[in-house]
Amino acid sequence: MLKKDNFLFGFILGLIAPIGGFIIYKYYKFSIYSWKEVLNFFFFEPDGHRLLTVAISLSLLANALFFTLYINARIDKTAKGIFWATLIYAITALSIKTFG
Repeated sequence: MLKKDNFLFGFILGLIAPIGGFIIYKYYKFSIYSWKEVLNFFFFEPDGHRLLTVAISLSLLANALFFTLYINARIDKTAKGIFWATLIYAITALSIKTFG
C-alpha cells in the first residue's frame, strides 16, 4: 500500500485520514456525548464553529503524517494527492472560521 504512486489514491487517502483524526478528537474531547449531540453542537451552537475548526485542524495532523511518509519515500504523486486533499480541508476550516 505504501508503494502505490497514484494521485487519486493519495487524494482519497487525504480525504479519509482526517476522518480518523476527527473520530479520535470526538472520543477524546466529547466522549460522553453522542455523535448526534456533538454534530449538532458543531453546526448549530455559536461556540461550535470555533471547535469545529479546531477539530478539522487537529484532524489534518493525520494527513501530515501520511504526507511525510510518502514524501520521504519519494512517492510524489500520492503525496501530491494528499496535499490537495489537505488544502480542501484547510480552505473549509478557514471558510468556517471566517464566514461561519
